[in-house]
Amino acid sequence: MQSLLYDFYGDLLTEHQRSVYEEVVQNDISYSEAAEMFGISRQGVHELVKRCNRILEDYESKLHLVERFLRVRERVQEIRQLAGHCGEIDKEELAERVAGISEKILEEL
Repeated sequence: MQSLLYDFYGDLLTEHQRSVYEEVVQNDISYSEAAEMFGISRQGVHELVKRCNRILEDYESKLHLVERFLRVRERVQEIRQLAGHCGEIDKEELAERVAGISEKILEEL
């Protein structure tokens, strides 16, 4: 979830926040290594990462972009599953089901 939040909202962090967050969360370096790399304390790195997580979660609570993305992705998977069963489902029923799922996707957008 952290990766998705960062993918959607990471550009809204300051450059310094992004740099530290990417090193610790994306590149999996320790707080101590990050502290040395950025010239701040280990505690400072820890607090900055916590603050970034709160900021990213706050954006999501207001904008719900990740939530929408996950729902759309789930519906696309439903369509793919239906496509895999084309020979087993009547074409008319298949068309209706795909149309219904597509409508839900459009409502999300």
